[in-house]
Amino acid sequence: MGTAEPHPASRRLRLVSSQGAGGQPSPAPASDEELLLAFQRGERGIGLRLYEHLLPVVDRTLYRILGCREQDHADLVQGAFEQIVSTLTKRRFAGECSLAGWASVIACHVGLSALRARRRERKVIDRTPGSQDPGAEPEPPSQGADPEREVSAQRDLEALRRHLAAMDGDRATALLLHAMGYSLKEIADLTGVSVAAAQSRLSRGRRELQARCEPEAAARRDPARPEEPR
Repeated sequence: MGTAEPHPASRRLRLVSSQGAGGQPSPAPASDEELLLAFQRGERGIGLRLYEHLLPVVDRTLYRILGCREQDHADLVQGAFEQIVSTLTKRRFAGECSLAGWASVIACHVGLSALRARRRERKVIDRTPGSQDPGAEPEPPSQGADPEREVSAQRDLEALRRHLAAMDGDRATALLLHAMGYSLKEIADLTGVSVAAAQSRLSRGRRELQARCEPEAAARRDPARPEEPR
């Protein structure tokens, strides 16, 4: 959901810092099946291989949801990997989708939880006299052809993230997965529901998001019109 994506977070997780013989990381397995089998066997270095295999999708998903990498980004990455490892340890990953897809769903939940927490924190800050939320304003525009349009787009993205944080979690997750390019069948497999249920979540999510966005859009068209409370 962001525009430009910087390089993934470089901090290695303690829980996946294993190495192969001679202090060198073992080569990554060629498939999810081999990676899962190595994990179940507890092979040396599997933590690092799992981390390197899934870090790109976890980092990219969190960045798209949050729109930036704040100071707690590495902690969010670690939290996502802790849930991934817990899922694999408890054999809750059924293998009906790719490991990367499953990791993106977990990262979605972690990112949405972070959005909700930041939203609550900003409400508290907004109530404090004389305080100003440093994250409330969009970042300065780059040296583009139309800075005004870029600022407007940044505000729209911030509003979109705010609405997603307030939405039903299942619907928000379906919308995010759809925005990341997953098909309806893939969304159903990733979230463990039928295609019909996934379609219902996606359709209801679109309607809910539209209903949340319409008052702000109307207020921009008619500044004299008061914005409806959310």
